[in-house]
Amino acid sequence: MGAVVRVLGVDPGLTRCGVGVVDGVAGRPLTMRGVGVVRTPADAELGLRLVAIEQGIEQWLDEHDPEILAVERVFSQHNVRTVMGTAQASAVAMLCASRRGIPVALHTPSEVKAAVTGSGRADKAQVGAMVTRLLRLDAPPKPADAADALALAICHIWRAPAQNRLQQAVVQNRFQQAAAQHAARTLTAQQAAQKGRTA
Repeated sequence: MGAVVRVLGVDPGLTRCGVGVVDGVAGRPLTMRGVGVVRTPADAELGLRLVAIEQGIEQWLDEHDPEILAVERVFSQHNVRTVMGTAQASAVAMLCASRRGIPVALHTPSEVKAAVTGSGRADKAQVGAMVTRLLRLDAPPKPADAADALALAICHIWRAPAQNRLQQAVVQNRFQQAAAQHAARTLTAQQAAQKGRTA
C-alpha cells in the first residue's frame, strides 16, 4: 500500500469554482478535509474575478497544504463563453499550484464520473450521492461544484497508482528498446571492425 496523499480537487468555474480536499490511498477509506466554493460576482470585471479566484485558491493551498492539485480538464461544449470562463479559472488554479511547486493532474469529466460511479455518463446527482457515500458524509455537498471538486480528488487518488504503473512500464519499455538498439549498433561496429582486420 502506498502512502496517504492529500489532493485538492478543483472544479473550475468563473462564478463558482468548486474546491475539495481529500486524504487517501487507493483501496482504503478516504477522508474529506474540507469542501467549499470560491465565488465571484457575475457583474465584476473579468480581471478582478480572476484575482478573486486566485486569492481563494491560495487560501485553500495555505490552509490544507495539498501534495497535488487535481483539476477538471476543460472540454469545449456548445457555450463558448462558459468554456472560456472555465478555462480561465482552470489556468489560475494551475498557476497557483505551479508557483508552489505542487504538481497538477488533469482529469476529464467522464474519467471522474467513471472512477466515482462506475459510469462515464453519470449525472451530477449520481456523482454527489457516490461522493457522499465514499466520504461517509451526512448529505451531498452543495452546490454541485463542491461535490464535483471532491469527486476529482477521489478520482485522482484512485487512478494515480495505475497511471504511475503505466508510466513506469512505458519508461521501462523505452529503456529496453534503447538498450537493444545500442547493443545492435555495438555489434554492427564490432563486425565492421572485424571485417576490416581480416581484409
